[in-house]
Amino acid sequence: MIEIDLDVMLAMRKMTSLELSERIGITQANLSILKTGKAKAIRFSTLDAICKELNCQPGDIIKYTEKEQ
Repeated sequence: MIEIDLDVMLAMRKMTSLELSERIGITQANLSILKTGKAKAIRFSTLDAICKELNCQPGDIIKYTEKEQ
């Protein structure tokens, strides 16, 4: 299962979701969908913009865990 861990990185960078959404040019609603794990996909351009603004690597915000059945 893929998990998005944006909240931790936002806290480390002392940035709000609203500030990040404005900087990368997506709506706060779409960023919220991504943060809550409800997104079905993410564009590489969006991932690139997030990593650029947060000065991080994709692996810092995207994690894989085995889903227990």
